[in-house]
Amino acid sequence: MTTTQNGTLAGKVALVTGGGRGIGRGIALRLARDGADIALVDVQPDGINEVADEIAEMGSKSTTFVADVGDREQVFAAVDHAASALGGFDIMVNNAGIALVGPIADVTAGEIAKIWAINVNGVLWGIQAAVAKFKELGNRDGGKISRVINASSIAGHDGFAMLGVYSATKFAVRALTQAAAKEHAADGITVNAYCPGVVGTDMWVEIDKRFAELTGAAEGETYEKFVGGIALGRAETPDDVAGFVSYLAGPDADYMTGQAGLIDGGLVFR
Repeated sequence: MTTTQNGTLAGKVALVTGGGRGIGRGIALRLARDGADIALVDVQPDGINEVADEIAEMGSKSTTFVADVGDREQVFAAVDHAASALGGFDIMVNNAGIALVGPIADVTAGEIAKIWAINVNGVLWGIQAAVAKFKELGNRDGGKISRVINASSIAGHDGFAMLGVYSATKFAVRALTQAAAKEHAADGITVNAYCPGVVGTDMWVEIDKRFAELTGAAEGETYEKFVGGIALGRAETPDDVAGFVSYLAGPDADYMTGQAGLIDGGLVFR
């Protein structure tokens, strides 16, 4: 089915990491509906190939690139590919991430290394690669503003029990977002983050299963408990998150930088 683009991002090129599933897929499809051409990056090829087919039905262009965001060279290669294949580079969405559920007392060195490499290093490499490409392409010319948009979380505002290390990674993303915003404002680059809550994706299925294993709760019980605390009365969807990312990517956010906005239906209040 063909979807009419509203044109707010017409002529822009956006890269979305973790673009083959869940929130990343939702973001990629929304930015394509907004008129952007999309570079889909994921560690697995199957999902991004399917999303590329959906984008083609909308009339936007896309390209795919398989990369592990924890590897700096692969992230830089992904950005180079996006700019070459799509003829420019304007928006970097550092969306890829993983969860870790368990008591702080039981966390292993291997678990720390894995989640930090993806959730924190992956964002850092994405910021570096995007800024370098923006400068190479002269995106500042003519007053043009380029975007870096990072995935934080409600767990980047509150530390959650049994999600301590995950929360630490998302707090770190907020710090990187603020620092990068200050460092690159003069370059015409805004850096912001989005902070989702309980989103009905495969990640939350796995989080719920892990809580069940650790606490003895029935499967689905932890998910329903968190959803029950949402003021708007329902779980979040990838489209809910994507709508906010669309705003951050678009011209109405020209005067916003260094922020980590909560988009959680009313679960954590700041």
